Amino acid sequence: MLNQDIAKILFEIGDYLELQDVPFKPKAYQQAAIVIDNLEESINKIYEEKGLKGLEDIPSVGNSIAEKIEEYIKTGNIAYYDELKKQSPIDFESLTKVEGLGIRKIKRLYDELGIRDIKSLEEAIKSHKIAPMFRFGEKTEKNIEEAIEFLKQSKGRFLLREILPVINKIENRLKGIKGVVKVLVTGSTRRRKETIGDVDFLIGVSNDVDRYTIETIMNTFVSMEEVVKVVSKGDTRSSIKTVQGLDMDLRVVRLSSFGAASQYFTGSKEHNIILRKIAIKKGFKLNEYGLFKNDARIRGEDEEGIYEKLGLEWVDPELRENQGEIELSQDKNLPELIKKEDIKGDFHCHSGWDGGELTLEEMAEAAISMGYEYLGISDHTKVLKIENGLDEGDLLKQGKEIDRVNKRFKDSNIQFRLLKGSEVDILKDGSLDITDEVLKTLDYVSISIHSGFKTTKEEMTDRILKAMDNPYVKILNHPTGKILGKRDSFEVDLEKIFIKAKERNIALEINSYRADLSSQYVRAVKDLGIMMTIGSDSHARNEFDDIDYGVFQARRGCAEKKNIINSMDLVGLKNYWKLKII
Repeated sequence: MLNQDIAKILFEIGDYLELQDVPFKPKAYQQAAIVIDNLEESINKIYEEKGLKGLEDIPSVGNSIAEKIEEYIKTGNIAYYDELKKQSPIDFESLTKVEGLGIRKIKRLYDELGIRDIKSLEEAIKSHKIAPMFRFGEKTEKNIEEAIEFLKQSKGRFLLREILPVINKIENRLKGIKGVVKVLVTGSTRRRKETIGDVDFLIGVSNDVDRYTIETIMNTFVSMEEVVKVVSKGDTRSSIKTVQGLDMDLRVVRLSSFGAASQYFTGSKEHNIILRKIAIKKGFKLNEYGLFKNDARIRGEDEEGIYEKLGLEWVDPELRENQGEIELSQDKNLPELIKKEDIKGDFHCHSGWDGGELTLEEMAEAAISMGYEYLGISDHTKVLKIENGLDEGDLLKQGKEIDRVNKRFKDSNIQFRLLKGSEVDILKDGSLDITDEVLKTLDYVSISIHSGFKTTKEEMTDRILKAMDNPYVKILNHPTGKILGKRDSFEVDLEKIFIKAKERNIALEINSYRADLSSQYVRAVKDLGIMMTIGSDSHARNEFDDIDYGVFQARRGCAEKKNIINSMDLVGLKNYWKLKII
């Protein structure tokens, strides 16, 4: 997590310098931030082994930046960063969270209207001062207003993909405390909800644990470096608030009750209520301490034992929402959910051709290190100039390069292939921005909407349906347009989209970054017999692992291995899509 913390600060230093119109330096800081964010080795380990010289040896990190990294490692702060924030009249951190506001727009809003923060931005919108600005207009003003409202609705919630690394770090630290036998993250985090409000840790200790051991556990928890406030500290429960603003609880229980506590604190509330009703009907009492017959505890050490005694199959945490999982459990008919290790490849990855971090060879190496058998290169197309979108000529050249890389794998008897794909833009009239003559040379075509969101439901639906009629399309990416935490879905008739997908055998993407296809939609798509893909939407090496969040979403929607195309091995995929790869 230290790498990401430092990268975030360096990137913001570059932003602040850019706001001050400082030449050259902003790009230097931002490039260093990108490199550090994608380092596979801990920057702290590099410093411990090689000192300042080791930091300077990192690509794009010069002496000045290295010294600031050293300062952060030693003190947890960078004075230069703090000073830049004090100097800046703009609340840059809050304004950049507004969808559609980048550095240049924020600077213009400040220079021309004196907008410093969300409050002054809202006042300017109410007075309609933004619309008359050059290259803004009424549409942009309205979009900003809606983005602010969306931010307000999301306040107090944390994106799982952003906060889980912090949670994992603390979980691993708790596991290392002497006397701790088991550690489990419960609540909505364990259920892998897209957003969470707080975090609950459960620690299991031996039944004959001494008081000193529990006190040591509690003292360690409340004195962690992430803690900014100790809300409470007790014998078996403590609560803290972290520097990220996240509330965390820790509960310590004996192993004899660990399973019961795991089930109880994982929830959901609705799931637990039904379980307690089933227990009562069978003459039992169920709570966080165990399953009891009269006053005798008959189950409690593990969750499986509790479900079994109630006549149920154990239910995966992601399904515990009282959405039919208990009935399936009673019938012993729960789905075998897709797992990370089932994923054999990824169809949504961006290379250095359209501004990503990695070359084709580097992407292949990263994919092989993850155990993949194939990787689809799906760079943006020409209409997305801001993303360095590829035109027809670029795609043909890239295809030849992919053939060259694949030949090397084939000659070396390596069971791995790069796939020629593309993330082709759907234009406003429903046509695609790449000609069919070039699309037919690709192994697969995925299509997306990246602009023109503010249309009627009918117009958006017709636009997508027309694009889906293209004979070369195999995947519809992020079909609702939502970006979790940033932008809500556009208006579209998903029922018609689903019918077309079924008719044309087009897979719908579960996008790991956007989380735009909710678990309810995933379940509906599965029930209709429509295939899906899970895409990382990665632009850098460290983003390949974001596939995890798509897997979480798929599991919450009851998706099984058989429902996900990229769970097929290379041979299975070649047969399914009738590929003629080298």
